[in-house]
Amino acid sequence: MTENVRVFIVEDDKDFIFLIKKMLEKQPEIEVIGSCSKKEEAVQMACALRPQIVIMDLNLGISEADGIRISREIRLLTDAKVLILTSLDSPDIVLRAAKEAFASGYIFKNQPNLLVENILALARGYTAQEYLIASMALSGLTEAEMGVFQMLMGKDIKLQSSPKTIANQKTKILKKLGLESQRELMHIFKLFRN
Repeated sequence: MTENVRVFIVEDDKDFIFLIKKMLEKQPEIEVIGSCSKKEEAVQMACALRPQIVIMDLNLGISEADGIRISREIRLLTDAKVLILTSLDSPDIVLRAAKEAFASGYIFKNQPNLLVENILALARGYTAQEYLIASMALSGLTEAEMGVFQMLMGKDIKLQSSPKTIANQKTKILKKLGLESQRELMHIFKLFRN
């Protein structure tokens, strides 16, 4: 990597932001370009700062729903990868949340030693954890819908369905994933593009 990895932190605990910044500032290849403790400002700041990696606290308030919603918005509106940071101790809940948020990865707050490693791995390319989360997001698609998904991603697939059936399956794919357009689909799942 020739340039520093630009990182933006979204965390409602200002003391924890301070600790993360101190740890990351020791890394010459990482630049913390900003932080935000208010969920209302997170998306706007991420769009303005254009980070490569967003470290996102999953619990920005009462539940993980805010962290999921904000992560999804950032993923849809920017090219940033989202690394979820959480104090939840249930891997199943965290993996489900990461899938719904279209996150690129997650780490637990009690594993700060993994933060730098994960940031650098995501900046270099796609990680195994990122593929796992994306594959889980696609796991609700039928075999026929998966064929249409692969076609939309640029794979040379010969589908036996009529154009109308393919169009219907595309609509079902978008609905199942909570997306509004093929552009959003291509943006979120670019790691599957040919």
